Formats: sequence, structure tokens, C-alpha cells
Amino acid sequence: MAFWHGRILSATYYFRRRGIVVITSENFDGEWIARIIERFGYGTARGSTTRGGRKAMLQLVRDMKAGRPTGFTLDGPRGPARVAQPGAVWLAAATGNPLLPFHLEASSYWSVRSWDRTQIPKPFSTVALVVGTPIEVAKDSPGEALEESRVELERRLASLEERARAIVSRG
Repeated sequence: MAFWHGRILSATYYFRRRGIVVITSENFDGEWIARIIERFGYGTARGSTTRGGRKAMLQLVRDMKAGRPTGFTLDGPRGPARVAQPGAVWLAAATGNPLLPFHLEASSYWSVRSWDRTQIPKPFSTVALVVGTPIEVAKDSPGEALEESRVELERRLASLEERARAIVSRG
């Protein structure tokens, strides 16, 4: 499952208690984030792009082979916003599992002044969830094919975001 970091709060709530495994960093912030999301029923693989990423990705491969779903904030943990990092595409190629892009958009929200403009839905707002078609990545794809899949994932997420905004704007 793949989405933008700025929708992490809505996604965390919506997909709670489904046993989805997510990556959290090994630093102090990652520790308290892991404790919070585990209370929502998520599993964690500890690591990040700067430290422990390889170990976390291997853990995700094992989890997926055991039948557990994984979730990725594609542009996290530090951005740039709406630019997919290659980890989810690599994982799809390594496991043979497809990528499932989705986007959540609230009708009324606060926006955090951060790199990803995290969206916090206001009470009683409607949140639209738009799920795209799965993206197949051939097992053990070469680097060029992985890059094509990464770009396609970005393109599809932009389209899903547009659709979700249209849904919430209709009221």
C-alpha cells in the first residue's frame, strides 16, 4: 500500500487493526511513533533511508512472504513532498506483490506547516478514500524498469489525489 506522507493521520486511523507493517526510524522519534502505531494495530520494521533501511526492507520481505501487508509513505520521512522514494517499488520487485496506491482527502482540515503539509481532518469532516489499480512490478526488475514504475506510481497518486479532491469538493 502506497500513499503520500501528508495523509498519514487519516491513513493511520482508517487502516487501523489490520496488521499492516510499516517502517519507522530507529531514532528516538521513531521509537515513540512505533509505540503509538502499534496501539492502532500496526506492525513495525525499524529503519530509515539514512540508518537501518536495508534491515527494515529485509524485514518487510519476510513479513510479506508470511502474508502480512505493508504500507509506505512514499515521500517520507523527509521529502521532498510528492516525490516517491524507490523503496516500495524495490519491495514490489523483490516480493512479486503489486503496489496499491491510494489517497485520502478531507473536506475540511488543518494543514501543518511542515515539508509535507500534513493534513489533520477537522471534526465532522468527510474523508474521501480513492484506491487505484494495483501496479505490477516484474520480479527482479532492472533499475530502468524500477524507475519507470516509480514514475508511474507518482503519476497515479497525482490522479488519485485529484479524484479525491473532486469528491470532497462536491460536498
